Amino acid sequence: MTTSALDALVRGLQEEFRGPTRPARVADLLGGYARAHQDWREFALFSAQQYTRNLVARESRFELMLLCWGRDQTSLIHNHEGQDCWMAVLEGEMEEARFAMPAPGARGPLTPKGSLRFGAGQVAFIRDEMGLHLVRPWPASGASGVTLHLYSLPYDDCNCYCPDTGEVTRRKLGHYSVRGRILPAVTSS
Repeated sequence: MTTSALDALVRGLQEEFRGPTRPARVADLLGGYARAHQDWREFALFSAQQYTRNLVARESRFELMLLCWGRDQTSLIHNHEGQDCWMAVLEGEMEEARFAMPAPGARGPLTPKGSLRFGAGQVAFIRDEMGLHLVRPWPASGASGVTLHLYSLPYDDCNCYCPDTGEVTRRKLGHYSVRGRILPAVTSS
């Protein structure tokens, strides 16, 4: 199977990340792809147990993944290890609930900063200075969702936060599949 539009997106990202990153340009690339193409579907693999992280491309400067969300699947509240994160919605409506970054060593409930709703073709952006977040399909929609995530730089672990206590747990990240091939074991945040 060919993925010409998706491969063209990867090539465009490679070009963009050769120089100083322009976040708005990256968002334009992702949004343009999300609004016009469907070839991502061959990599959109779901699991009944948890949302899935399906690797499309990973290089020294970025990692591109399809995340597939069942209607009741939610990420943990997490950080991004000091990296930039873009999320383009490919299908469905998604919610991003944000929380203030707690002070080092602070205890107690996390402070909500509100939530944002994104539809197909829209692009979200977050970095740690903006706070923590969780992502899930928009609860009122009752539907699943598919998102395209771009991390610059890639990372393999992140902090996850208990909303009630602020307790931090270090979490190893994994992939459900690589370019459509399911892997034997995964962990998602």
